[in-house]
Amino acid sequence: MTYNRRKFLGITASGAALAASGSFFSSCSAPLEKKGATSQVELKISCQEGVAPGKTLTEKLDFMEQLGIVGLEVWGGGLENRVNEIQDALKNRSIKVSAICAGFGGWLIADDPAVRQTCIDSMRVILEAAGALGSTGLIFVPAFNNQPSLPHKESRELLVEELKELAAFAAEKGTRLLLEPLNRGECYFCRQVADAAAIMRDVNHPAAAVMGDFWHMTWEETSDRGAFISAGNYLHHVHIASRKRRKMPGEDGAADNYTEGFKGLKEIGYSDYVSFECGSEGDPAVTLPAAVKLMREQWELA
Repeated sequence: MTYNRRKFLGITASGAALAASGSFFSSCSAPLEKKGATSQVELKISCQEGVAPGKTLTEKLDFMEQLGIVGLEVWGGGLENRVNEIQDALKNRSIKVSAICAGFGGWLIADDPAVRQTCIDSMRVILEAAGALGSTGLIFVPAFNNQPSLPHKESRELLVEELKELAAFAAEKGTRLLLEPLNRGECYFCRQVADAAAIMRDVNHPAAAVMGDFWHMTWEETSDRGAFISAGNYLHHVHIASRKRRKMPGEDGAADNYTEGFKGLKEIGYSDYVSFECGSEGDPAVTLPAAVKLMREQWELA
């Protein structure tokens, strides 16, 4: 069974040298230094390829660049065949590849060893491409609720061992693993950012990192700020969407408040991307600029 991120929500220097330098992973392995909400941390906005308006990658990047978006998040399926295309499209631009969103086959805690191996093998292919693109890391979920998996304790122990090997491979390629917690309606195994950070703590590798998603956090976290602080330097990517319908931020009105989460990001000195993963009720050519404006206003308030 292929992990296709629900059809991507219905929308569409080499890595080895970089890893050897150690600079890519320094912020993940360094001790957490609480910097305070007044710290001048930059908001680096990213957008999934399928969210940005435009018929071609060039048109999408042109639109994103006009808004000051600096990160491009792409789908992992077939990424090894798109490396040159994406590198060429990003030449002479201020935009860089942020995270790679899934795209592998199988799932890591499957009750079938063959399915687990399919997942590991396909993740390695994507990680190699991610490293060539200078990506923040590969987003993965150990299993969705509808994917038959081992019992919880056994799953966790197995996952830690699998991730030790995959993290070492990711580091060789100059990228990371990004474990994503989901809400319980999609994934019961890992639901909170602190859960993910605890797993990656046990993996104990600088390329073993986590991400947070405001949409999933809406249903699972008691505090956005607390969730991000709990992850500390393990946090290396964030997804954002409206908080009721998973549309563009701002399309759910007053519910779309991210200020407390942004405070948490500032307090941990977060230096990676906040990336749009959402649909849009309206025209993205209108709603995306409005969402960028909303994010910047709330970031300043945080």
